[in-house]
Amino acid sequence: MISLGSSPAPVPERSVPHTVLARAGEGPWPRYRIVALISLGQGQLLAAFDGRDTGQDVPDPTGLVQRRSLDGGRTWGPFEVLREADRERGQWYCDPSYLHDPVSGRLIVFHTHAKDRGVWDAVAGVDDADRDVMGSVVGISEDAGHSWQFRSVTAVAAPPEQIRTAFPTSGAGIVLRRGPHAGRMLQPYCGWFTAPDGEVVRSFVLFSDDHGETWRRGAPVGEDMDETTVVELSDGRVLLNSRDHARGGHRRIAVSADGGESWEDRGIDPQFVDPGNNAQLAALHPEAPAGDPGAQQLLFTGARDRFARVRGTLSVSHDDGEHWHEALVFEPGPLDYSVVQALGDGAIGVLWEVEAREIRFARIEEAELPTA
Repeated sequence: MISLGSSPAPVPERSVPHTVLARAGEGPWPRYRIVALISLGQGQLLAAFDGRDTGQDVPDPTGLVQRRSLDGGRTWGPFEVLREADRERGQWYCDPSYLHDPVSGRLIVFHTHAKDRGVWDAVAGVDDADRDVMGSVVGISEDAGHSWQFRSVTAVAAPPEQIRTAFPTSGAGIVLRRGPHAGRMLQPYCGWFTAPDGEVVRSFVLFSDDHGETWRRGAPVGEDMDETTVVELSDGRVLLNSRDHARGGHRRIAVSADGGESWEDRGIDPQFVDPGNNAQLAALHPEAPAGDPGAQQLLFTGARDRFARVRGTLSVSHDDGEHWHEALVFEPGPLDYSVVQALGDGAIGVLWEVEAREIRFARIEEAELPTA
């Protein structure tokens, strides 16, 4: 399975041509971090991110904002409120992740709900009124994200007898298109599981077979499986790719043959050089049928350095993730979280953050990518 592929992509002097969607000191928040991106079809895109007072994680004040494009990411509209922080009651929201159901047209957003504690010191529990519990929320929109209805999924995501706390990985979830679980929605998570010698960080997904009405939790996988991302393979299996909580310089992978309900742990994959950062997997042609070579084409964005969050790189696989090669370096300098999505019009979108200073978006034409 392991192949380091072609020679590294050349590192440019500056990032690829891009649009700045948020800049520190401008707009509704002093700082911005943590990105999500989704294509709704017909050129409409949504990009979401945390607005933060300080740039630090919750429990520092944090809310969610989004911006919208109607022309495939060429231009963007103004800031929209996705989830307003409640400063009077100290209610904070972060870590957005979008899913779009192609059947119902429904838009989903997962995010974290915090009060007085963040992931490192939150206590176990399912009562979202408890200020020491860090909870999870799913939002549903029937009008392309113009309005939302929110509800808690804390009890599903983090049953206290097993998990102290958990949160959805930011970026984008997926909807399966092939095989016996076609139509299933999957949202990646990581959780702090109770273990005999303390805690172990493991990955899992929440999944829905009824267009987001109800959610179930799949089995966890691995150890030191932190923020994670998933993609459907050409035969309907699911590939999971996780940052290494131990920060050993590479990423961890697993494969599911039952739509995310259980996983085969594949351990470290040295093809993925990574400093311990969130990243994103995506299908280049998510609607391609099984047997079509396009169904095997996958995308990955992340910081390609073992020790530092730098050198934002887009990698491509043409064989269901067995082998990867670097397609281009889109950000030669600092790179925090990133997300990549196929736009459905012959291009892909890459959204990334730079040191809580800027949120950047680039539209990259598929024809510009290497073919092998």
